Formats: sequence, C-alpha cells, structure tokens
Amino acid sequence: MLAAVADFSPWQQLAQHCLDGLAVGALIALVALGYTMVYGIIGLINFAHGDVFMLGALLAWTMLERFGLSGGSSGVATAAGLVAILLAAPLFCAALNVAIDRLVYRPLRDAPPLAPLVSAIGVSFILMNIGQFWAGEADRNVPAPFASHNLLGENAAVQIRSVDALLFAVVVPLMILLTLLVQRTRLGRAMRATSQNRLAAQLMGVNVERVIAATFGLGGALAGVAAFISVLYNPTVNFQMGYQNGLYAFTAAVLGGIGNIPGAVLGGLVIGLVRSLGTGYVGERWTSAIVFAILILILVFRPAGLLGRATKEKV
Repeated sequence: MLAAVADFSPWQQLAQHCLDGLAVGALIALVALGYTMVYGIIGLINFAHGDVFMLGALLAWTMLERFGLSGGSSGVATAAGLVAILLAAPLFCAALNVAIDRLVYRPLRDAPPLAPLVSAIGVSFILMNIGQFWAGEADRNVPAPFASHNLLGENAAVQIRSVDALLFAVVVPLMILLTLLVQRTRLGRAMRATSQNRLAAQLMGVNVERVIAATFGLGGALAGVAAFISVLYNPTVNFQMGYQNGLYAFTAAVLGGIGNIPGAVLGGLVIGLVRSLGTGYVGERWTSAIVFAILILILVFRPAGLLGRATKEKV
C-alpha cells in the first residue's frame, strides 16, 4: 500500500516513493527467489509458485480472522498471533511446494522439457481453484493488527508504518541468512554442485533428490514469509493474487538473471522501485507497461539478465 504523498515537497515525494518501492521490491524478491532457486537446480520454471504464495496469503488471512487480531488487540496477543502466523505460513507453503515436487515434478524429471512445464501450468490452475473454493470469488479484507500512524511522527516528511518496519526487520535478515546458507553450509554446497552438474554431484555422493526437495521447501518457505508480510502490507486477498504477484516475481528473476540468487533480489528491488515511481509520477494503469518495457530494453542489451552470465550449450 503506497503512502499518500500529495502534500509533500518533490524531494519528499521521491523519498517516499523510493521507500515504498524498496518495500514492494523486497516482497517481490522473496517470491522471485523461489523461481530462481528451482530453475537453477533443475531448469524448471515453476509456474505454480505464485499460487503457492496465494494459498499462503489465504492461510495468513484465515488465521488473522480466527485469532481476532486487529488494531484493538493487546500487544502480547497481537505479537503471539503474528509469530504463530509467521511460522505457520512458511511451513505450510514449504510442505505444499515439496508435495507438488514429489507428486508431479519428480516423476517427470527425465521427461522432455515441455512435460514438466505444462504440468506446472496445470498445477497452477488446480491451486487457483483451491483458492477460489477457500476464499470465494470476491476480494477479502484482511484485519489490520497494526495502527497506521507514522513511526517517525505525524509531521515527519517520510512515512514509515509499523508494517514497514516489520517488513524490513523480517526480510533483510532472511535474505542474509539465505545467502549464508547457500555459500557456507553443506546443503548450500550440495545445491551449487547439483546446479552445476547433477550427474557429477550424484557420483560424488550428493543425494540429488533430497537437495531438490530442500530447494522446493526453501522456495516455498520464502513465498510463505512473503505471503504473511503481503497481507499486512496490502490488506486484501483473492484467489487470483498469485497470478500477478507470480508474474512480477518471475519477471524479477529473469531481469536479475534467472538461476542467480543475488540477481533475483536485485531484479525484485528494481521492479519494486519502477512500480512505485511509475505509479507516483505516471499513473498506476501504465505501471505494468513501464516495467515490461524496461525488462525488454535490458534483455536486448543483456540477454542473460543484470547479473546472469551467458553460457554456451554443450553438444
């Protein structure tokens, strides 16, 4: 939800739009990481990932309503409820993502590339219909557990709300931990080995299927965190929200260089900033056109993405 900046000076408006853009970009990056990690490991574009995010958002909405969390809740009750949702949504999305891989993608591991791609589209429609059954066709309003006042003071030039602070407090450490996991841990080394050469990794004793399952689980967990933050940041959910969010996240992964984790983060931040600035200065109806025009322009000059590396096919 972009802050109202009509009464600000031009520089204050720019600062507010940039802050909003970084917040939106961080959410996009979390979802984009799921796309880029799975593609980097098995070369699959998991079109169902956006709908996993959507179901996580519906779970967060349901739990917020069941717990009765709103601006009038006590501080302890609100904190306990939010922690419970912050744990439940990632676990739910991780388990769902692993189950999808085990039941749908794993039997197609050695099939022609189009088979898992079409299957991913089919899974996306199935999840979308589950979301439709869960929430109905109308938009659902999400209870707001935080007051909307400005943490910097009501007269401050830039508005930072409690949900903004929560977003950065959760997302930034999460991205740092993910980077450390990939670069410094045994699982991370196994992921990088599997990404480079799956057969060689197997010959070296890496349990490739376990690594792939862990990758799907991590990607789903990140989508679950993004879903939890998203319903607080944009307090409306519906069964189609996974399509647009998934499209922007996939675009961010391609823009940054699909298969490249820092690239997915950079692509998400770039798209978030472009969306925010485009909405503020051009108009919301033109924002998508601007985002994809910039994507096309960048890919014309850097086909592998901002941080991606062009690779030659071996024959």
